[in-house]
Amino acid sequence: MPIYTKTGDKGQTGLFSGSRVSKASLRIEAIGTMDELNSVIGVAISQIRNPKSEIRNELIKTQKDLFEIGASLASPSAKRKFNILDRIKHFEKIIDDMTAKMPKLSNFILPGGSSAGAFLHIARTVTRRAERRIVALSLRESIDKEILVYVNRLSDLFLTMSRFINQKSNQKEIIWKT
Repeated sequence: MPIYTKTGDKGQTGLFSGSRVSKASLRIEAIGTMDELNSVIGVAISQIRNPKSEIRNELIKTQKDLFEIGASLASPSAKRKFNILDRIKHFEKIIDDMTAKMPKLSNFILPGGSSAGAFLHIARTVTRRAERRIVALSLRESIDKEILVYVNRLSDLFLTMSRFINQKSNQKEIIWKT
């Protein structure tokens, strides 16, 4: 079976419900940005060589979450297969645990550092864009509001992970100064 279907050749795509929508719709923009985020996370994972790394394993779990969230965005009436509030609490615990092991952040820092840290900074910014797309969608159509909380916390997680990885790699943070 070929990968191409030709059903999207005129700028429309199908949702799980079977309905067709413009590829420029807010819903497809949100789903597409979540897909882009998942790919960026994949690149970050590829930079973490240790297969037993807790961060690497957490990123893989997050990729699976993003597929579920994408499905929820594509079919708002579908039942999620994971407890999003539990994942948010888990993110907060990781953030708190890592933050306790790092210097206090009291300035803006420039994105960068190690390859994994830099890609996690990119993941953070793509997450913020995904959040903006989901907010725009939520102003016009019904969505699961817990998704907004998840995505907001996810960007915090990526910032914390990037700082933590960079610290473990002996990469100094560059403070933004005018």
